[in-house]
Amino acid sequence: MTTEALRDSGRELGAFLKARRARVAPGSVGLDAGRRRRVPGLRREELARLAGISVDYYVRLEQGRANQPSAEVLDALARALRLDGVERAHLRTLAHGRGPTPHAAAPSTKPVRDELRRVVDALPGLPAVVLDERLDLLAWNRLGGALFGGLDEPGARDHNQARFVFLDPAARAVLPDLDDRRRESVALLRHAVGRYPEDARLAALVRELHAGSDTFGALWADGEVRMCAVGSRRFYHPAVGVLDLDVETLHVPPLAGRMGQQLHVFSAAGDTPAAAALRRLADEVNGAP
Repeated sequence: MTTEALRDSGRELGAFLKARRARVAPGSVGLDAGRRRRVPGLRREELARLAGISVDYYVRLEQGRANQPSAEVLDALARALRLDGVERAHLRTLAHGRGPTPHAAAPSTKPVRDELRRVVDALPGLPAVVLDERLDLLAWNRLGGALFGGLDEPGARDHNQARFVFLDPAARAVLPDLDDRRRESVALLRHAVGRYPEDARLAALVRELHAGSDTFGALWADGEVRMCAVGSRRFYHPAVGVLDLDVETLHVPPLAGRMGQQLHVFSAAGDTPAAAALRRLADEVNGAP
């Protein structure tokens, strides 16, 4: 990792610790909040005491001036901050800079492997899309393209999902739960920045979103981090209205010259209104038999 990347990683580590520290209520760890407390969450000295490290060392960590904290220190901080599994892994990645580098080998000329694209195309009745960790939409079937706001249409929407949800006013018409999707996008990008600190395109995207959206900046300051997972998503399509769908996420490991990718497949259970609406939309998009 370059010296500049190490400095950036140190700043990211400090920002992450500060944001997570602000999230912990003093009363939840047996401390008196008091009336004179001027900061949300824990003070630096309180967190240092809970983690069993010196206040000076913790301050240097938060300021990005201490490199390579030990595994024991990171585990103690994770326990004190009550981090979940994804957050713990992100903390270790920021501290040690062990994320994979997508440019370690010559980049592939194909953004998605042929085998994965065949899987996407073989699901005509279910919307399917492939994203990388920059949240670039790399592949989709016809139903997925329709669900995500017309990816196949002339003059299609931006193919980066984060740019779409923060900078395109049309996003709210496509995504009724836009506020949730914005928070999710920021948390996913923060996770990606920890994994790929030297990726210039990712860094440029984050700078662009900071400059173009105050909402992005406020959410980034929260320090939330996530990985893509299963869950529920809400979409709107003018042909069928609102669809409340389940999403199953399959992770594709990073290959030479590529970031990690995720295949997202959307469905609805049984005889629900969402399942009926999805069938109608599939008939319209694919051509009813």
